[in-house]
Amino acid sequence: MIHNYLTNKTPKYCSKWIVLAIDLMLTALTFVLSYLVRFNLTLDFDFSKLKLQLPVIVTFTLIAFLVTGSYKGVVRHTGVRDVYNIFNAICLASIITIFMIILNRELDFMSGFTVPISIIIIHSLLNFIALTASRYVFKTAYYNLMKEIKANKNVLIYGAGESGILTQNALSSHYASVSRVVGYIDNDREKAGKNINGVRVYSPDVLTENFINSNKITEIIFSIQNIDHNRLRDLVGDLVDLPVQVKIVPPIENWINGELKVSQIKQVQIEDLLDRVPINIKNERIFKELKNQVILVTGGAGSIGSELVRQIANYEYKSLIVVDQAESALYDLQQELIQNGFHNFIPIVSDIRDKNRMSALFQEYRPDMVFHAAAYKHVPLMEYNAYEAIKINVAGTKVVVDLSLDNNVKKFIFISTDKAVNPTNVMGATKRISEMYISCAQQYNKTKFITTRFGNVLGSNGSVIPLFKRQIEKGGPLTVTHKDITRYFMTIPEAAQLVLEAGGMGEGGEIFIFDMGDSVKIFNLAKNMIKLSGLRYPEDIDIKITGLRPGEKLYEELLANGENTMPTYHKKIMISKTRAFDYEKKRSKINELCVANMFYNENIVVLMKEIVPEYISSNSELCKLDRKKEGGDASKITKTKILHS
Repeated sequence: MIHNYLTNKTPKYCSKWIVLAIDLMLTALTFVLSYLVRFNLTLDFDFSKLKLQLPVIVTFTLIAFLVTGSYKGVVRHTGVRDVYNIFNAICLASIITIFMIILNRELDFMSGFTVPISIIIIHSLLNFIALTASRYVFKTAYYNLMKEIKANKNVLIYGAGESGILTQNALSSHYASVSRVVGYIDNDREKAGKNINGVRVYSPDVLTENFINSNKITEIIFSIQNIDHNRLRDLVGDLVDLPVQVKIVPPIENWINGELKVSQIKQVQIEDLLDRVPINIKNERIFKELKNQVILVTGGAGSIGSELVRQIANYEYKSLIVVDQAESALYDLQQELIQNGFHNFIPIVSDIRDKNRMSALFQEYRPDMVFHAAAYKHVPLMEYNAYEAIKINVAGTKVVVDLSLDNNVKKFIFISTDKAVNPTNVMGATKRISEMYISCAQQYNKTKFITTRFGNVLGSNGSVIPLFKRQIEKGGPLTVTHKDITRYFMTIPEAAQLVLEAGGMGEGGEIFIFDMGDSVKIFNLAKNMIKLSGLRYPEDIDIKITGLRPGEKLYEELLANGENTMPTYHKKIMISKTRAFDYEKKRSKINELCVANMFYNENIVVLMKEIVPEYISSNSELCKLDRKKEGGDASKITKTKILHS
């Protein structure tokens, strides 16, 4: 019983014996038609011979059908292979008939039996057409009937080109699909008003709320290959106010075995609309830089670190050491790499602040390159946890930098942030201090120290977009800290590749700035995400303004005051020309900061502000430190619970 269930998941609508019977009936009918065709649609032929020949021809054809199994195919899934089997069966039947006619002439075992060759040829052609057509008629009727019964979604396809037609075919032929394509939308005016596969083509002018409602359209699917992100954003922007869901067909190279599956048609995500270009994983410059190198990645299980590991894994490195203190995340990354066929890597659970452990790792593996991505990065959390922020972001970085110098690492690439520019929070200040310490280490001219600085990455841990998605799933509201707040965004794969590219071109001492495109207004981002989910703002989901969080800026910057940039050969990577400072003095102050932090010194944030003069707290209880500093009483700051809560 269980076997029958597993082997017969879909009901049989038509037995193979019924199919065989219908095929034989069509064979008999086409044999009669072949006589009519042969005699110019008249009845000027011998009916007695026809009566004698008909059962013999049907018998020979039955033998051919049984031998080839042409009747065994599932009619509603008829394809090229089934047509090929029918062709073989008819050819075999014709061969048997001709052979028996020739044999009968010699032996005369069927008295008077013969069939003109012209009749055999005409019958073969008519029978092939009839059998093939009958299957496709049944298949079409079946799917049309099922569509009428099951379809509950009217769909428009945006794009009447080849991709759009393939999308319509995928929706129409998929058994489980509940979508009915009611029209194409295309910018080509010459196509407007015409039909493709029985579906009308409209111009974009018809996309009004009245047209959508009158045709009960629930989805619009974009099926335009290689569409520019700006154009897609403009087109989708015109649709988000309509009461429809907007979906998109993936690039053709992502289709499964070259065929589009209905399951691949996904709802348009906000990431699809941000002007970030696809990346090229294989890069010749990076290939030369990483070839035969021992590479160490700290924070290798984090958002940026794990993507760095994934991309590095595609190159011919000598060995890859992945260090992270998050055991579960590191295990997940390990399993992912193994499943993708990568084995030449070493996952290590370790804390970068543990100097003895890290020193042992450096001495054992002797890395040639270090990508330092380990850091605490959440601004509101770190604002009142300065001890931890300094311990990992400054002291941890100091450990890895010092060990890189001691062990003759060739290149050290540091992942910084735009929040290090004119910092207004503890997290940003710790990253800026790390940048300074790296600049100090560069003065020894041993290891090439390179800093990369960029903004938010889409989909990273703590990113606003995953937060909005979770809030939409829960029914809202979406929370935005300020109506005018803006941020720069880039995809995680793009950020990782630019880090690798910058690491390849860096000669030491540079701070590389990545082109982040245009800044995005978070309030508009939230509205678009609501609309792309097929919901309405504010009727279905509202947006709540919660106020700026501690240390948060309205606008992020990529350059500090007094900094400017120089171009590189890569249009998305620039070099920041930073201000000079007294390296020995800064190094001494940073060492003092790390020591003071070990003893929970209450003036630790004050010391940070001395190291980074442009660090001015914003929307935080730490703002009082700036006011006291202005009053000349910075040395007498009293212990505050906010510093190490």
